Amino acid sequence: MCKHQTNRRKKKMSYTYFFCVFIFSSVLTICAQNHTYVYHDCPNTTTYSSNSTYSTNLRTVLTSLSSLNASYSTGFQTAASGQAPDRVTGLFLCRGDLSPEVCRSCVIFSVNDSLSRCPNEREAVLYYDECMLRYSHRTILSTLSRNGEAVFRNDTMIPSNQLDGFGNVLMSNLSQAVTNAVSSPRKFDARKAKFTTSQTVYLLVQCTPDLTDQDCLTCLRISFNQLPQDKIGGRFILPSCNSRFETYPFYNQTAVKALPPPPPPPVSAPERPGKGGNSNMSVVAIVVPVIVVVLLLIAGYCFLTKRKKKAYDTAPSIDDFHCAKEDEISSADSLQLDYRTILAATNDFSESNNIGRGGFGEVYKGTLPNGTEVAVKRLSKTSGQGDAEFKNEVAVVAKLQHRNLARLLGFCIEGKERILVYEYVPNKSLDYFLFDPAKEGQLDWSHRYKIIGGIARGILYLHQDSRLTIIHRDLKASNILLDADMNPKVADFGMARIFGMDQTEESTRRIVGTYGYMSPEYAMRGQYSMKSDVYSFGVLVLEIISGKKNSSFFGTEGAQDLVTYAWRLWKNQTPLDLVAPVTRHNCEMNKVVRCIHIGLLCVQEDPAHRPTLSTIVMMLSSNTVTLPVPKQPKFFAQSRPKKDLLDSEKSTKSNSVPWSIDNASITELYPR
Repeated sequence: MCKHQTNRRKKKMSYTYFFCVFIFSSVLTICAQNHTYVYHDCPNTTTYSSNSTYSTNLRTVLTSLSSLNASYSTGFQTAASGQAPDRVTGLFLCRGDLSPEVCRSCVIFSVNDSLSRCPNEREAVLYYDECMLRYSHRTILSTLSRNGEAVFRNDTMIPSNQLDGFGNVLMSNLSQAVTNAVSSPRKFDARKAKFTTSQTVYLLVQCTPDLTDQDCLTCLRISFNQLPQDKIGGRFILPSCNSRFETYPFYNQTAVKALPPPPPPPVSAPERPGKGGNSNMSVVAIVVPVIVVVLLLIAGYCFLTKRKKKAYDTAPSIDDFHCAKEDEISSADSLQLDYRTILAATNDFSESNNIGRGGFGEVYKGTLPNGTEVAVKRLSKTSGQGDAEFKNEVAVVAKLQHRNLARLLGFCIEGKERILVYEYVPNKSLDYFLFDPAKEGQLDWSHRYKIIGGIARGILYLHQDSRLTIIHRDLKASNILLDADMNPKVADFGMARIFGMDQTEESTRRIVGTYGYMSPEYAMRGQYSMKSDVYSFGVLVLEIISGKKNSSFFGTEGAQDLVTYAWRLWKNQTPLDLVAPVTRHNCEMNKVVRCIHIGLLCVQEDPAHRPTLSTIVMMLSSNTVTLPVPKQPKFFAQSRPKKDLLDSEKSTKSNSVPWSIDNASITELYPR
């Protein structure tokens, strides 16, 4: 009888234990689901199989990082397993104001999330509002990483009358925060500051604690220069550091002032001799209600935290696009045009209607039955996309609308035919005016300055202000269309997506671009980013100011191209010699020199030294923004088309038509 009662007590204890564990796990899971995903980077350079040694080592590392023994109280932990080439190194970094419980919840969530966001990839970094998880087969500990950067911004602008004051307050306090973070053991600092009597800016900077002070300083300085100063919020993230500011408190101010000490390890109460059963039941009677209350508090905290989150106007995750795929295709159907309508509009794609040729296909002028004039792009029949995938990409790009982007009106699919229909602009393309001696006089300085600013705003929208991040990869004068009022419209901005080329990778073996406009890292190594577009923009700015093609300077006074020629004039303190003669009599000299300065900043060798488009727009719109000193651009040989070697100034059909495509465009290049 006594033995039977003992077994019943043990069974009851077992049920109670598992009940508590179940409640704890369930609430923790609910809370973990509230961790706000921000961004992830999976370079996809190498992969592993599910039954490989690397897979085993990765599981060991992730288990270690999410175990009870990890350093959640310090917010930072590293782990490693195995030997090269299958060695895995991992780490997590929690935001400096978080409690150990929230930190652990975020790490557990990120470990599970990594399996779906970066399956079978040997390196990955995942960012959430509360933590960052990273692992790799490379050496990542105590090493500054400059790859995989991302900039996010709130969609609300700072009022123009507050812009200068806000920028000064933000920069001065960020500078102090960086100084404090570098010298602190946790490499973390957060603070707030008033920029009006009723408005406060909150900011936070953090490095991984394994970095040296110098590496942390370098990383945060990179971050410092990339944050937008014309928005009410923004953040910059790298695997080694991050920074953020908002006009609302996004971190726990109380915890920042006094971070709690690590909790003591739990101490088990000793059993009293002969009274084990009663003692255990007493402990359960006390502990269970306490656990339930604590867990309810955690769940309530997570719920309130989620409600306080502010939405960023940034690119959705790839999962979001999969979830919305049916809606996208449904909306794409409304854009689809009948093939017979296209044939009638272009007179069966007659040669007389052909207004341009390029790497992606040919362009025809057309008139729809309702009288609307359109530009019809007939894509080359080399895309590997299916109909549904093509429709999905068109639907995404068609929703990207801005006054400085050429508007995509519709599309057509007929057999292997892939056709895009754009708005038609009457003033043709920028190169039609810019490089023709008979027409360049129609572009006075005010028009050129307006065009530079409009191009910058259009690319900024693609990079950071649209619902999807687009890297143009072929920004040039012939892809800038001019409307009736000479307002610029960036064209072909979604071609890389629509034509079936992945825009999310940081490197590629298929290079799409134009000789002379490609950044060194893209042309030589296939590495592209938003800073690749910045380089192309810099070349374009110098062309607009000079009225000369980049390639037309080959061999001029020893210069290889426009970039090196402009740099030589800048170093000789004669930058105004670059200005086109037709605009010298009516240009504003200070704005001209500032634009040349910005152009040279854009073509610097190191992408990290090039400004972002948000900074460029601010530089163009405000004379109070101090410009850094440009560094010498890197000269690298870019092969030139034979037609340019024979006659670099010869006019061709493709640069004297309403939609011109530079014949120097390339669609495939396989760099060593």
